[in-house]
Amino acid sequence: MEETKLSMYQLYKEMLNDYLQHKSEHVLYSAQQLSKEMLEKDMSPEEMVSLHISVFKEMVEDLPEEVVDSFELLLEVMIGYGLAHREFMSLRDRQRQLDSELNVAAKMQESLLPHEEINLKTLDFGVISVPAGKMSGDYYHYIQDENGNMGVAVADVIGKGVPAAMCMSMIKYAMDSLPEQRLQPAALLESLNRVVERNIADDMFITMVYGSYDPKKHNFYYASAGHEPGFFYNADTDTFKELKTKGLVLGITPKVHYEEFSLSLEPGDFVVLLSDGVTEGRTEGEFIEREDITKLIRKYKHLPAQDIVNQVFRELEKMQDFHLRDDFTLLILRRNV
Repeated sequence: MEETKLSMYQLYKEMLNDYLQHKSEHVLYSAQQLSKEMLEKDMSPEEMVSLHISVFKEMVEDLPEEVVDSFELLLEVMIGYGLAHREFMSLRDRQRQLDSELNVAAKMQESLLPHEEINLKTLDFGVISVPAGKMSGDYYHYIQDENGNMGVAVADVIGKGVPAAMCMSMIKYAMDSLPEQRLQPAALLESLNRVVERNIADDMFITMVYGSYDPKKHNFYYASAGHEPGFFYNADTDTFKELKTKGLVLGITPKVHYEEFSLSLEPGDFVVLLSDGVTEGRTEGEFIEREDITKLIRKYKHLPAQDIVNQVFRELEKMQDFHLRDDFTLLILRRNV
């Protein structure tokens, strides 16, 4: 260590002497390179200033008292700066570690979402989910069984970050383990509620709407656990109706009964499920109204379902100056024939 300091001392002395005599740009460039070496050797700012003072005192005899005093003041200032700088570097390293952990969690979230294509001639399906930050509190799910029946869900974890990702993992695998209840939304939510209540912290809750579509009867059955109401579009009357349901959020108490509702879908009818990030967006300080959402959906209803959700998202994102204040999830299930 002493050899390193001595070598640095000699190098800096030669550099300073060269610059004072020639004012060379080359020396300034070398000084920049030397500063990088100092950082690599973990030299603190006060050590760098102390090095300069020692070298300068040796090179210039009989320094004015004011110059010596100014060096002492500068050194004291740099001691405080150095402590703050080291704390900053420590926080920066910790932030990088946290960012790395969040990236892993975000990838885990992405892996939990379904990516399979829906192969039903009678059904047009589209979904988009965009997090407001690196990680999302929203979760969506869809699955098609061997008989063509389709289950869909949109959930919102009241909580963010890694705990939310872990909750989503629990939800996914719990639903996967209940295949016999996929056509019974109320029963599925009741089973999920018992799982959630046993396995998440008291300050975390989950809202969810779950629905199942029967392609033979063209009926859509659904139930909600305190989730944002969706919409039903009637193609014959060109009107939207809210899917108002009652139900306690998941995880409050183990014994909850959920009411199940049903809709009959005619060709062109569709169901809209969403998260509150869609309806609680703001533009110019005011909330976007639910009526604004249905107007946008009607504007693009002639498009395939996936294009509808994409276009609605783009318009709402633009209305909010491309700054989402909450996670955004929008799902449309439409009967074709």
